Amino acid sequence: MSTQEPQEPQFSEEELRAIEAEMEKVTVDDVLLQTIVSLLNLGARKAGLGGPPGEPAREPDLEQVRQAVDGARALMPLVEPRHGEQLGPIRDALSRLQLFYAQRSGATAAPAGAEPAPQKDPGTGSAQSSGRLWVPGQ
Repeated sequence: MSTQEPQEPQFSEEELRAIEAEMEKVTVDDVLLQTIVSLLNLGARKAGLGGPPGEPAREPDLEQVRQAVDGARALMPLVEPRHGEQLGPIRDALSRLQLFYAQRSGATAAPAGAEPAPQKDPGTGSAQSSGRLWVPGQ
């Protein structure tokens, strides 16, 4: 029995130029935003909040949900300075997933290892300003 290594795809010069041109258009922000959205979508699926129509709901995988929340929270500060005004729907989705996790896991604070969310008003109460208390809309 012989084992063959998989062959790498061969691209023409024209195809390589087209790929390079597309890569020039992509920004790191694009990738960060897409990664956050992907984490939230996957977290929602792991929470059992979405799936193919007609398929029975699955038991939530809380560890996967926590990881998705932690990952999205860690990336948000990287995109907020440039895209803060447009992140409302993403913040809402993250808040809903955090709330789901907190309710299901019995957690009262942000998931373990999560970075504190940046505060809009540093003059808020001590629990809020510490980043340990999750508050809807912040």
